Amino acid sequence: MQSSLIGKIEKAHRYAQEPDRISFTELSVQFRGENDIHSTALKNGEWHCNCDFFVTWGRCCHTMAMEKILGEMLPEEARVTKF
Repeated sequence: MQSSLIGKIEKAHRYAQEPDRISFTELSVQFRGENDIHSTALKNGEWHCNCDFFVTWGRCCHTMAMEKILGEMLPEEARVTKF
């Protein structure tokens, strides 16, 4: 293996231990809930979900789970729920 590739692999491992280097601006996922699959997205710092609960409340278990999973990688305005 080339030494330059080894260096990049080592850097990747170090970066993976420093999630504060990453900030999501947009993200779209299919979230398999208990009753259905939901389209959940982060766009311009705002969460969106196609579940009925989100339409009424502006947040739901799908967006809150994504907040918890992504944590500090989210922009401040997307960190709605305090865990």
